[in-house]
Amino acid sequence: MSAIRTLALASLMAGTILTIATNAFSQSADKDELLNLPTSKENIEAGLEADAYQTGLSAYIWGYPLVRMERVAREYSDVPAPKPPTSYRAPLNQIGWATLLATPDAKDMPTANNDTLYLSAVVDLGKEPFILHVPDTNDRYYVVDVFDMWQNLEHYIGRRATGTKEGNYALVPPGWKGELPKGVKRLDVGTDKVWLWGRLRVNQGEDMKPLVKLQEQFTLRPLKEWKNSSYVAAAAKLPDMPDVGDDPLGFYKQLAFALKSNAVPPQDAALFGQFARFGLTKDGFDDSKLSQQQRDALIRALKDGPKVAVSALSSSGTERNGWSWVRGLDDFGYTYPLRALVAGPYLGGQGEKEAMYPLRSTDSKGEQLEGSKKYVIHFAKAPPVNAFWSLTVYNAADKMLVDNPIRRYKLGTDTKGLKVNADGSFDVPLQSTEPDGAFAANWLPAPTGPFYMILRLYQPKEEVLSGKYDLPQVDPVQ
Repeated sequence: MSAIRTLALASLMAGTILTIATNAFSQSADKDELLNLPTSKENIEAGLEADAYQTGLSAYIWGYPLVRMERVAREYSDVPAPKPPTSYRAPLNQIGWATLLATPDAKDMPTANNDTLYLSAVVDLGKEPFILHVPDTNDRYYVVDVFDMWQNLEHYIGRRATGTKEGNYALVPPGWKGELPKGVKRLDVGTDKVWLWGRLRVNQGEDMKPLVKLQEQFTLRPLKEWKNSSYVAAAAKLPDMPDVGDDPLGFYKQLAFALKSNAVPPQDAALFGQFARFGLTKDGFDDSKLSQQQRDALIRALKDGPKVAVSALSSSGTERNGWSWVRGLDDFGYTYPLRALVAGPYLGGQGEKEAMYPLRSTDSKGEQLEGSKKYVIHFAKAPPVNAFWSLTVYNAADKMLVDNPIRRYKLGTDTKGLKVNADGSFDVPLQSTEPDGAFAANWLPAPTGPFYMILRLYQPKEEVLSGKYDLPQVDPVQ
């Protein structure tokens, strides 16, 4: 083939390929909105509004646990006078204990249990570790959870994780390089403040005086004072969070404040960098350059944010026989909606090996549990656990315990007079009025309105964790 014919053929082929490529590009361009969108003022404004909404929503879901924990740190270190026996509040850097099990009047904690006495301590580590001393509880169940200010449960101290013998545990802030005394276990934490959230088992009807003496043996002291038995923490108070009043964007201002004393985790740096587009940076929250459309979008994001958090029950949870629960409460990873949900109404929740919290708000027909109806809960056998279990009812509106004439707020391992069949099965009447019949002694009182239940399984056995144990069904009574 001559050189001229070869060149002509090559040119023809190149032209054909170019035509095909151009046609393909033209066809894809017809379907590519960005390639065909005019850069008009209208589109730019709409884009800024949409961007403010999506970044503002992400900022809420990501930052809510930090804001919530900073609020809790101030609330739980603000001790009322007189202090109710169900309150676990204590001044900064001190341990607070409830000396009475939670009742419907205990409003500090949503979905409080009626199984344990709560412990709380807000600890400002500054630049020095604090040492938590725990006594020998003689196999009595207890746990002290160490939360950082992002609601991450970083350490467990207690019966399952460390045993019930006497011990000393150092809470070590970021960057501390010193040495600890012999026999003190080091627990590194990710923020300069931590929240200790504890539980001490109480059997129904148990004498509280010995338990109060046991509580007094839990101590919290800075490293330099850890052997000083007469040490008393100096009066201290955290700086107030910004008073945002009715500012619809006040959440972002409180988030900016919280970030001043809590560094953005390295793995979240790229996400946090996106928030500068609506004015949230390491220097604070500047909303002076926002258009009204952007403001409206951010307000809408703050209204939708809680719904995204609640949706974690579906997106991150497991459903079994009508009960829903989530795993991984001690390792959220990037599941920020779940972390936000737990930091809110389920503050202080633990990982499944320590405790499981199956929740349900519907009956076997999928209808909302309602106090105007009557139900029966059938247990084929008691839940298999290494510690204890309980079933508790809460008002749907305020997430508090249900007031009732017999003052029974839960049913569980230690319920006196629980009627059980020879094969280990038992039924629980669930209703707002006192029942009659063979299982009347097992009555779990319900409110007159909508409600939900939590089945707490402390130190669940593998049969529960694997799903082999069938959770009880809730059937309406016709």
